[in-house]
Amino acid sequence: MGALTAAQLHKLKRWNTPSIANAVEQVSRADPLTIVNQDATVDFMPETGPMVGYAVTVVISGGDPRPKREHPDNFLRYREYLASVPGPKIVVTQDLDHPRCHGSLWGEVGAVTARALGCVGTITDGAIRDLDEMKAAGFKALARRLAVSHAHCWPLRWGMDVEVFGTKVRPGQLLHADKHGFIVIPRDAEKRLLEAVRFMDDNECDTVIPAGTDTAGMNSPEMLARMQAAGARFGAATRRQFGKAGEWK
Repeated sequence: MGALTAAQLHKLKRWNTPSIANAVEQVSRADPLTIVNQDATVDFMPETGPMVGYAVTVVISGGDPRPKREHPDNFLRYREYLASVPGPKIVVTQDLDHPRCHGSLWGEVGAVTARALGCVGTITDGAIRDLDEMKAAGFKALARRLAVSHAHCWPLRWGMDVEVFGTKVRPGQLLHADKHGFIVIPRDAEKRLLEAVRFMDDNECDTVIPAGTDTAGMNSPEMLARMQAAGARFGAATRRQFGKAGEWK
């Protein structure tokens, strides 16, 4: 897995996913368009806050009854795979039936068993069900929709590259997700990520945020000039720290 300690991963949960994305831009060479979800996600448990973990992957189908008959041991093998990987883990689930989502692999039983095996949640471009029970299990889910039935959902393949919400995810990649969506943390960003997210938040609080909130008694030209100057200070501070200007210039 990655280079971060359990304490560092826990600290990353203190920040929302947009803040993490801002930080990644400063300390990674990755194209930002390739590491975030391209399609809309739904966080069905926003009150639980962000989740952080390493990707374990599975491909499923709910519209075809044959895999369950032809490969009856797949669920056992899939769970063995989950158990073999150190946590914390996020199960990235590619549903071959999307956007139809005939049924859901994820419900109360799936949540409690995956949680027992060190998984903190799932990102699935399919459906989930038993929402209250999943919440009670402490298993977070970003999904496309809710569903009533499990239909013929069955694990087909696991431990392989998948694509969910228009974004490719490889096993072992570090993920950060919340109500805004998810981001794949590039390996070259991991070591400086906490430093970067703290710096970027402090930088905004010291410059561009006060420029838009402390405006009592100012007219429009004064406010615009102040905002422009604050953006320049923000960019200068970011360049000194990371060699990049950042979002506000």
